[in-house]
Amino acid sequence: MKRMRRAAVVTALATAATVGATAFAVPASAAAAGTAESAVAAYNGVCGAGYKVVDFGNIGSLGTAYLTWNATTGENCAVTVRTGPGAAVYMHAKVFQTGNTQVSASDSGAYTSYAGPVYIPARFACVTWRGQIADQYVTKDGHCG
Repeated sequence: MKRMRRAAVVTALATAATVGATAFAVPASAAAAGTAESAVAAYNGVCGAGYKVVDFGNIGSLGTAYLTWNATTGENCAVTVRTGPGAAVYMHAKVFQTGNTQVSASDSGAYTSYAGPVYIPARFACVTWRGQIADQYVTKDGHCG
């Protein structure tokens, strides 16, 4: 089962590299500055107390991937949230230290409403994160704690 998950992740990451910039979404800071993008699915708070949303990326109209940060613990948390619950579909939430992929966490499977939360320590480190619903995804980086 783990090999199947790894194969799915490797395939998805290879696809992301091929697709390139078309999969990237506008950062939340740009949304706050008045651009047209807003989250298509509301953050559900599953990362817990003390975690604040620092960025998001819409996954088409299917949902939104969120990156949160807890300044007290120095951890990032990622979660992928569907626009509305429904029949189980493949979903994925992943976050890793950009310069050190050994420090990573991911959750994937057939879910009805969200994937994650997944956490990594990231004080003084930059992170890359990803969310996927069915065959659509968003991958972003550049957040440093």
